[in-house]
Amino acid sequence: MEEKKVKGRKKHIAVDILGNLLHIKVHAANIHDTKAGCDIFKETSNKYSSIKAFSADEGYRGTSKDYVENILNLKIDISKKIKDEFAILPKRWIVERTFAWINNFRRASKDFEKLILTSENIARIAMIRISLKKCF
Repeated sequence: MEEKKVKGRKKHIAVDILGNLLHIKVHAANIHDTKAGCDIFKETSNKYSSIKAFSADEGYRGTSKDYVENILNLKIDISKKIKDEFAILPKRWIVERTFAWINNFRRASKDFEKLILTSENIARIAMIRISLKKCF
């Protein structure tokens, strides 16, 4: 069987304050983050009704921010760029750390999956394994 890396996909994840995966959405890369963000915010808030606010980076300003505030009636904090050089954004590192944990798994590090749902489930399996490792 031939393995082919599928290009042109984006992954959006919602995590809690500890970096545990709450929700993942994989979609075509030609959909802008502000539009795709609406889906992940909606699905995450439906799944976890106790969520009171979201934190996101500047890629989710605009449509996503308006959607969360006006439609979902929740708060959203958009991290602003601190300076023109490299700087750690508050709370942003939590999501990046979770992406790094997921990408430590060979199957999740390169996207060989043909189906989007399979890509999402591989990330979920990786997070289950990470969570189980923390228990022992």
